[in-house]
Amino acid sequence: MPAGSACNLGRAAVRVAAVVAVLFGAATLASGGRVLFSGGAAAAGNFVPFVVWFNFLAGFAYVAAGAGLWLRRPWAARLALAIAAMTALAFAALGVHIVSGGAYEMRTLAAMTLRTLTWAGIAALAFFVVDLPQHRRESGA
Repeated sequence: MPAGSACNLGRAAVRVAAVVAVLFGAATLASGGRVLFSGGAAAAGNFVPFVVWFNFLAGFAYVAAGAGLWLRRPWAARLALAIAAMTALAFAALGVHIVSGGAYEMRTLAAMTLRTLTWAGIAALAFFVVDLPQHRRESGA
């Protein structure tokens, strides 16, 4: 594959990741907002409040990261990495909650798995397609 084709493929992948991030953020804000502010707690079952709050607040970062990735800003790759790391930490805290006998829903485990893997993938893509090339240009490498 010619170098230009790989570059175009990387740009297209970042655009897709940016759209996924923004849509994921909007969905996260809507679902978290329903549980936290619109009486949706009863329908959520055994939701874990710190997980819902974390995900709701992270939804704003998802949208910001998606916008930054669309514009190919290096800070967006770093934000995506921070989101992935913080999501993994929240997932670990959920694990501690569960092992300690705390109530939870299986869909929370599935959602946190999806969030962690999605953001790890977005962060990796963003680092290699957006941040690393920018760093190379700035350092003259």
